[in-house]
Amino acid sequence: MKRAGRLLFVAVPLVAVAACFVVPGQSDDGSRSDSRSAAPDAGAAGLDAPEKKELAQRIVSSAENSSLDWRGQYDYIEDIDDGRGYTAGIIGFTTGTHDLLVLVERYTKSHPGNALARYLPALREVDGSESHEGLGSGFVAAWKAESRKAAFQRAQDSERDRVYFDPAVRIAKRDGLGVLGQFIYYDAMVMHGPGSDPGFYGIRKRAVAQADTPAEGGDEKAYLDIFLDMRRGTMKDEKRDTTRVDTAQRRFLYDGNLDLSTPLKWKVYGQSYEVK
Repeated sequence: MKRAGRLLFVAVPLVAVAACFVVPGQSDDGSRSDSRSAAPDAGAAGLDAPEKKELAQRIVSSAENSSLDWRGQYDYIEDIDDGRGYTAGIIGFTTGTHDLLVLVERYTKSHPGNALARYLPALREVDGSESHEGLGSGFVAAWKAESRKAAFQRAQDSERDRVYFDPAVRIAKRDGLGVLGQFIYYDAMVMHGPGSDPGFYGIRKRAVAQADTPAEGGDEKAYLDIFLDMRRGTMKDEKRDTTRVDTAQRRFLYDGNLDLSTPLKWKVYGQSYEVK
């Protein structure tokens, strides 16, 4: 039998939210209409609504770039010593995990002769490793130069949506999750990639083995709490900082903010952020 999740038993008081919002299975006055969460209304705005998507990018950027200014990160590039080579751009594309290679390949197909095209052979060689062989300062300079172009910025946006945002939101909606749940899936997809363990799909597989999703009739908060348990375990195994779960996403969840309504306050790596 799938467990209900510790959220039902935690002794942490929920923080009252000033603005009223409606979540599945809840009436306008905040009272529960059913003991189980229902799937979001098909017509309700999700994380893909423009203002929610903008908010999602800002929260992810707080963890990926220590800044809410996600649009200022197109030219970001450095090796953060995580075994994935160079990390770059608005979503942390990496030379070691294939997504940066695919980005440059797709961009070069539509914009041949760009500053990054000459590095494609080297990017293919280092794919799957932490190596900088054939890249180095020249590649870093080329990335920064190309990132000043609107076309490459659009390419980064498009690849982020194609690989991470759109699939995460689609699966979350299928699982009956509201805006917060959709964001939780998206952030996990960004950090862990869309693969099996230790990727997003492996984390989700372990979560659904222990708890029913809202689409299966389960409680939304309890399911998300278990999903975050599974993700946190993966992060600990990889020796990663877990504050983007502990002092951000769990805070939203324990506050009952399933619609990810503003104002929002959270911490990542000990730094405080607020969106009003």
